[in-house]
Amino acid sequence: MFGAFRSSLTLSGGYLWKKAPRMSVPQKYRLRQRMKQVDTNIENIYQSIIKTSENLKDGDATGLKRIDYLKFEFPKENEMTPRDKYTTFSKNEKNYRRDVHLIPKWTKKSFRENPKYF
Repeated sequence: MFGAFRSSLTLSGGYLWKKAPRMSVPQKYRLRQRMKQVDTNIENIYQSIIKTSENLKDGDATGLKRIDYLKFEFPKENEMTPRDKYTTFSKNEKNYRRDVHLIPKWTKKSFRENPKYF
């Protein structure tokens, strides 16, 4: 009855948690593609607001706080260092960094921002 479960116990030398120690090359590639897609979506939303408004030019603030933040202050994928792309801040880790793929639902979240002064 319990023979099927013994092969994955840590006492037997098996993995208890099945998480890879580092991100694979395809995972990194797909993460970069998702980040680029988010950047193009932000740009498209900004350009559509600029086109529909008569008195705004490209590079002007729209007056919409969240759109202006995403367009002008949110870091873009090509501006980020690999350290910021593939790791995120974690107060419980030794060097305050944790690999992104170890965070639950990491493909659905944005880890582009670090805490202030970090």
